[in-house]
Amino acid sequence: MAIARHDVDQEVTPLVQQSPNLDEQPAPARRKWLKHLPALLLLSPLLLFIVGFFVVPMLYILYLSFIDTDGLDTAGAVYSLQNYIQFFTDTYYLSSLWLTIKISLYTVVVCLLLGYPVALTMAKCSPRIRGYIALIVASPLLVSIIVRNFGWFLLLLPNGVVNTLLVSLDLISSPIKFLFSQTGVVIGLSNAYLPFMILSIATSLYNIDPSLEKAGAILGAGPIRSFLSITFPLTLPGIVSGTVLVFSLSMSAYVTPALMGGANVPMLPVVAYDQILNLLRWTYGSAISYVLLAITMVLVTIFTRLMETGRFKEVFR
Repeated sequence: MAIARHDVDQEVTPLVQQSPNLDEQPAPARRKWLKHLPALLLLSPLLLFIVGFFVVPMLYILYLSFIDTDGLDTAGAVYSLQNYIQFFTDTYYLSSLWLTIKISLYTVVVCLLLGYPVALTMAKCSPRIRGYIALIVASPLLVSIIVRNFGWFLLLLPNGVVNTLLVSLDLISSPIKFLFSQTGVVIGLSNAYLPFMILSIATSLYNIDPSLEKAGAILGAGPIRSFLSITFPLTLPGIVSGTVLVFSLSMSAYVTPALMGGANVPMLPVVAYDQILNLLRWTYGSAISYVLLAITMVLVTIFTRLMETGRFKEVFR
């Protein structure tokens, strides 16, 4: 009886030749699509809201910014960069842009100096006391910003509580002009956005392992050295988050600069509002709005990149 031999080099032919079925090929992709369909249906109302009330208006404002005309009559309008050229060649608008950036930076510094000790206290105290402090910090957010600004308006009057107290304590000889000045705007913005800085820094402090400070103390580091070498570097992500939030909100704030600064502090959002609603220069006001948006995004991006690639870049990983 002869034994059948099989050559290893011989190509093995499958018993059943399966011809490609075009109907069965996209089945995995179809199942993958059906898998995400419930999530897409749940997100569809939010997506429609964002597209309808944010994306479409922003695109329309961008369209208006390239029209060289006044008002909304776009019939026979010329599409050009004239609005942007006028902005960057006019010293008034450039000074307004610089004023907006400067006041926003002042607000960030004030919020950081006032907010870091509060966040550090929240991280060191018991959970019960921490909850009370968090409630006190977040409570101003429950009050309208207009009401808060009017409250500061009464406090900062020449004969208001602040000036009266400073004069009675012989700290000043005459009332300080807080209202309709950069100082008043910084005070109003700091009061409005301080909770964002505190909560951002506190979140980073909660994530620090307490054993790190104990290890530093064992190695001979005092409280100041431990703070500068351990606590502060590890809270940089929270500081960056709070800085970005406060700076972005301050750059786009309108109510506080309008009430506390008025015409003496022409920040760019107030200028854009005047151009659109008071002077009815819709196209030029749209260009100012997009300049403000672009400058804010550029500055925030540069700041975050510098922090993430700087000396403490390991903290952001």
